Formats: sequence, C-alpha cells, structure tokens
Amino acid sequence: MDLKLTGGSKTVSVADSAFAAELNEPLIHQVVTAYLAGGRSGTKAQKTRSEVAGGGSKPWRQKGTGRARAGSIRSPLWRGGGRTFAAKPRSHAQKVNRKMYRGALRSILSELVRQGRLVLVDELKLEAPKTRQLLSRLGELGVTRGLVVVDRLDDNLFLASRNLAEVHSCDVATLNPVALVGAEKVVMSVAALRRIEGWLA
Repeated sequence: MDLKLTGGSKTVSVADSAFAAELNEPLIHQVVTAYLAGGRSGTKAQKTRSEVAGGGSKPWRQKGTGRARAGSIRSPLWRGGGRTFAAKPRSHAQKVNRKMYRGALRSILSELVRQGRLVLVDELKLEAPKTRQLLSRLGELGVTRGLVVVDRLDDNLFLASRNLAEVHSCDVATLNPVALVGAEKVVMSVAALRRIEGWLA
C-alpha cells in the first residue's frame, strides 16, 4: 500500500502486513494491560501478626476474667495488630510473547492509517530547542496534540516537546502500544516508518 506524505504529493510504499492488518481489539487490550502492569512498582508491604513488634505475652489468663480468650495484643482483631492477608512486595509483570506484541503494534498502526490519524512527514527537525518552533511545525501539519515519532530523538525535539502537556515525542526504540493508543494523532518521519516496517513486516 502507499501512504501519502502530509503537505505534498509524494507517497511512500509500505508493506501491507505492517500497515494494513486487521483490527484485533482483544489482543491490543491484552498487550496494553500487560505493558501497564509491567510499570507497576509492586513495593507495597504490610506486616502480619508475627512481624508486628510486641505481643509476646498473653494479655490475661485464659479463664476466669469474663473476657474473651486472647493470646496476643497483636492479633489482627486488635487495634495495632497485624494484617490477616498482608500485602508483600511482588511483581505485577505479565508475560507477552514477542509475536503477540508485534501483532498488537501492527493492529494499532493499521487502525491509525485507516482512521487518518497517522501523519507522515519527510523529517521533523528543529533548528533550536524552542517550543514555539515545534508548535509552528505541528500547526502546519494540522496537529495540536499527539505523539511525535522519529528515528532518533535529538535534544532539540526532546527539549521543545517536554514543556507541552498534550504533545509527546519518542524514537522508534522507545515506541510502545500505550503511547500509540492514547495519541490523538501520530506524527511519524519516513525514517522511523522504515525502521518500524522492517521490524513488523
């Protein structure tokens, strides 16, 4: 298939396998969920009754007081006691096969093409790290918010975009399904397109 560059009549031929795949919504959901789960720290920790300080001696004798039986003041039933099912540090990572991950990216990119949300440019370089220059360039492309994907992210583009809440930039190496799904429009350079095509085709 052919993709047209924005702001000109030039077209770029790309592989159908990478940019004309069918929408697989369950696969996209699974991969996005796994990606977000992998970003969780999983450092939550609570103490069980055996880990809370104190409570070594029986608070009162077993019988004769009229009160309920108690063996420790650190019981989960007591204020200041341990937790019954205490949370422990753990990994929330979910296994996703490489074939599934690439299949989800193919599906997302193909849907962006079908919806006209993929803005293809020859290159996107700034002369200086100025946010105003980036906004002007994006305005020429008709983009107010979205994701900018380049082959290699230089300092000028990174510094110019980091002050914009609705514009994010990344290179092909750090491209992820969550960023693609959440972007209103994706501005992509031809060099980045070729690298992604070689990876997914």
